[in-house]
Amino acid sequence: MNGRPPGRFDRRRPEAGLRINHRIRVPEIRVILDEEQLGILPTHEALRLAEEKGLDLVEISPRAFPPVCRIMDYGKYKYEEAKKKQQARKRASTVETKEIKFRPKTEGHDMDFKVKHIRRFLEGGNKVRLAVVFRGREITHPKTGMNVLNRVVELCSDIATVEATPNMEGRRMIMVIAPKPGVVAKAQNAKKAAAAAAAAQQTQKKDQPVAGKPGQPAPAPEVDDDDDLDEDAINADVEDDDDDEGGEGTDEPAAAT
Repeated sequence: MNGRPPGRFDRRRPEAGLRINHRIRVPEIRVILDEEQLGILPTHEALRLAEEKGLDLVEISPRAFPPVCRIMDYGKYKYEEAKKKQQARKRASTVETKEIKFRPKTEGHDMDFKVKHIRRFLEGGNKVRLAVVFRGREITHPKTGMNVLNRVVELCSDIATVEATPNMEGRRMIMVIAPKPGVVAKAQNAKKAAAAAAAAQQTQKKDQPVAGKPGQPAPAPEVDDDDDLDEDAINADVEDDDDDEGGEGTDEPAAAT
């Protein structure tokens, strides 16, 4: 018990459901020390043994008959458990809702560009709010917005499911999609495999000279600069305040300034 006088009442607050040292009141217990089974011992004898080693007696299975206790450094145990929980929280992915904006006539290259990033967000474990922004009299043709959303859902149908069906919010038509079960793990495995393959290929080529230029290593593979774009960059072509009368999508010319 780490220098405490024998028999002193232990005032340290144990974890919920975990009793240590003199808080263990049963007459006999099954004792483990350094993964070795010491068998069933009287509790006072197990406490004496723990004290001799400067360690703690910790009840780890109170429902067993008799209860199972381990002789260990309780302070070190608590530290390691807290560290494990902290690492688990870091590994746990935080689900965010990303928003990607469209125009009622978004198609072609712009559609492919946005869908690429929607899929990236979904494979990262995030939900995606799809927003079709109407301007001027475009609001009188909501079907065009529905067509855009349906097209996105179709292009992401292998990895996404609709969580919230289309709904009008002012001049915006909103739909929310979320990743299907298993999508994130599959994407992570594919990314690891691709990274390993790229590393192996780079290792194989790094000592090979470029044709016509002896002694020069092969160039590094190209990196797609679009892979880290955030929502603002992806939505740069659509502004929520573009709904003034006289703007694109209306039947009237813009007012002269």
